[in-house]
Amino acid sequence: MTQKTLRIPNRPTAMIAVVLFAIAFITYWDASHMKVRATYGMSASAASYFVAILFVVLAIGHLISAFKPSDIEVESADWMAVGWIGFALAGLIGSIWLGGGFIPGSTLLFALTARAFGRKALLVDLCLGAVIGVFVFLLFNKLLTLALPQGPLERLF
Repeated sequence: MTQKTLRIPNRPTAMIAVVLFAIAFITYWDASHMKVRATYGMSASAASYFVAILFVVLAIGHLISAFKPSDIEVESADWMAVGWIGFALAGLIGSIWLGGGFIPGSTLLFALTARAFGRKALLVDLCLGAVIGVFVFLLFNKLLTLALPQGPLERLF
């Protein structure tokens, strides 16, 4: 008969849960301080409250996973992939912050995230990311009439 031993909690997963709880708190706090109120039932803060609830649910799931007994050895993290994804997010934020716009930023995000997952065709991924970025921008900007950050490329539409 195999005996399961209670392992020490999975600390990285528990830390992610703490970070998710913090993000949920910040999102909830920000939503509670929004000044814009709608005249038609739900205000703009409703989506932020919903996102905060989703973060809490994710955090609870991570806590359950962190304290669940298991015989399975936890794999080590691929820090190179984490670095590529961090670089991709920095590219998106930098593109928007420096006035480059949404499409170049999302193109970088797509291509560098694909690189993080092991894909080596950077030029193809840049082209595919640009097509997806244009599609998403047009979907949000024209069809849904929601404003996304605009740079020189987005002003052409």
